[in-house]
Amino acid sequence: MDYINIIASQLNLGARQVEKTIELLEQGATVPFIARYRKEATGNLNEVMIAAIRDMLIKLKEIDKRRESIIQSIEQQEKMTDELRDKLLKAETMTELEDLYMPYKPKRKTRASAAIERGLQPLAEALMKQYQCDVETLAEKYINPENGVNNADDALAGARDIIAERVSEDLQARNKVRNIFRRTAMLTSKVARGKEEEAAKFKSWFDWKENAMRAPSHRILALFRGEDEGMLSVKIQPEEELQAVEALERQFVHVNAGRPACQASEQVSIAVKDSYKRLLAPQVETEFRNLLKEKADKEAIKVFAENLRQLLLAAPLGQKRTLAIDPGFRTGCKVVCLDAQGQLIHNETIYPFTSVREERAAVSKIEALVEAFKIEAIAIGNGTAGRETEEVVQRCRFKNKVIAIMVSESGASVYSASEVARREFPDYDVTVRGAVSIGRRLMDPLSELVKIDPKSIGVGQYQHDVDQKMLTACLQDTVESCVNSVGVELNTASAELLSYVSGIGPALASKIVDYRNRNGAFNDRRELMKVERLGEKAFEQCAGFLRVRESKNPLDRSAVHPERYALVQKMANGVGASVEQLMKDKELRSKIDIRQFVSDDCGLPTLQDIMKELEKPGLDPRAKFEIFEFDKNVSRIEDLQEGMVLPGIVTNITAFGCFVDVGVHQDGLVHISQMANRRVNDPSEVVHLHQHVQVRVLEVDLKRHRISLSLKV
Repeated sequence: MDYINIIASQLNLGARQVEKTIELLEQGATVPFIARYRKEATGNLNEVMIAAIRDMLIKLKEIDKRRESIIQSIEQQEKMTDELRDKLLKAETMTELEDLYMPYKPKRKTRASAAIERGLQPLAEALMKQYQCDVETLAEKYINPENGVNNADDALAGARDIIAERVSEDLQARNKVRNIFRRTAMLTSKVARGKEEEAAKFKSWFDWKENAMRAPSHRILALFRGEDEGMLSVKIQPEEELQAVEALERQFVHVNAGRPACQASEQVSIAVKDSYKRLLAPQVETEFRNLLKEKADKEAIKVFAENLRQLLLAAPLGQKRTLAIDPGFRTGCKVVCLDAQGQLIHNETIYPFTSVREERAAVSKIEALVEAFKIEAIAIGNGTAGRETEEVVQRCRFKNKVIAIMVSESGASVYSASEVARREFPDYDVTVRGAVSIGRRLMDPLSELVKIDPKSIGVGQYQHDVDQKMLTACLQDTVESCVNSVGVELNTASAELLSYVSGIGPALASKIVDYRNRNGAFNDRRELMKVERLGEKAFEQCAGFLRVRESKNPLDRSAVHPERYALVQKMANGVGASVEQLMKDKELRSKIDIRQFVSDDCGLPTLQDIMKELEKPGLDPRAKFEIFEFDKNVSRIEDLQEGMVLPGIVTNITAFGCFVDVGVHQDGLVHISQMANRRVNDPSEVVHLHQHVQVRVLEVDLKRHRISLSLKV
């Protein structure tokens, strides 16, 4: 296929943009690198469009691979014709290819193939011609008890099976049925027989019906989950199935006006009806199920990826000496103290909920630890006993100002039991590791969350129901994009964080950390070339995203790529200054006319990026940290009353609304209809993850632990 023009047409891009992007991708360039450092080549395409080109290229190559396999199969059967080959070569979708291949595809034994083995194909061919004849007399010629054809009815039934299969394999017929499904298909669900009580959580879908193509992704996934669990019966059928049958009969059944009804045509009509009901309708329903599932998966994954992006790019507190608490009632609260770089310097357990005496002891212990380790911030896990632990911390009295922040525990237990955590803290148990993760998550969410499988972070929508391969690839892209947009400090980054840097990956990340452990801190970016197996290509891809803050070259602290260092030096020479002076002096930079430095491989987009970096080298794109506090009078779901207006934090965004934590150990749902005083199509238009909001309590269902909230305060 003509990959370039097909992709350009479908994505509404210039052919040259697509060509250059494909060229870079096939040379091993990553999406973040191309988006940041090859803007001239791609016409300034962003990461989303570059990833779309990459994904479409992969899809087209898969179609071509399948095309080759189909052509080879048909040639081996010695059934290839010039016309068929031409159609196969022109097919642009997998569906077109499979439709063309269907008559030649090796099948398990079918009713039609059994009828052909019994010698009934000539009878089927004769009936298809639909001449006036006595079909009984015609069929009697094919009676053969040895083959299981005992009478004329057996012969006609077998012939109809052959005709039915031929109808189902006809490309035009399949497209007619598809079009009717596309226009009128209804998605219906009913409770499975005898499951009324067991399927209570699917009660809303016990008798459901809506247009299949307009059904929202979350509902599709909910219905399919109910079906997978055996609680619901789900079907996709045209509202007027008669239309489909009539369309097929117009194609295959000959109608001669003014003449007696043809017996052969009647047989073909019976076969067409059977073909639709037994073969075509189930096949097309399966296609549409797959189509709806794919559409729902893509939308759910998009929601998950956007939530993950917002979570990873959440505002970091920064390098502060931190005391972190992993709360617990019976087993106590694990307390750890971390230095400004997130290194563990102390740990112990307190038991504030076992007695009044222990509570006082816990308050005294926290006060002593804050004083001893000069703690600047306290991170409290928001899980079980989180609000109660926050109340204990609020009773503490500190000599200096110390902020206390509730931190999401989602995924902390996954990290604490992981191989990564065991490598970091081989001498500590999971409770200590979990508390460390909570503290580090407050200091720098991105650096800590990359150690956890994104699917375990808890910001998805039906994440276990969607295509896992597609989900993993998308989340990988998202994490990589976030890491590279922020940049990574080469001398302090973990192997997990380094592995997401453009061009590095897990193997090289480990080698970088090993080199650093053996030789001490990197002095500059070029020293990376001394790392085993890190060659020029990998250096080109990763260097611009790595920072070496203590380097003598100030550009090593910026996102300016080393390939442009000579250009920046030329700029500095032009105004009679050093590179460092140029970065510090706005007036000097204002004297530079960047148009003078335009060349074939370095245009205005790159030059503008360089000037921004010279102004604010290595600027962190994340927002500034804001302190948040829950309502002190509310800590349990029983404390909530309808009409209350409370502060909350957005914890998850879905296609049907968002979830907000108001500090009662159970997130409340703000349905999409309650998000604004206008129609909202996409909840992410109104809120973002970790946004601080004011919500009004609409309803509290204590029995089901459900809270309904509104942003219309």
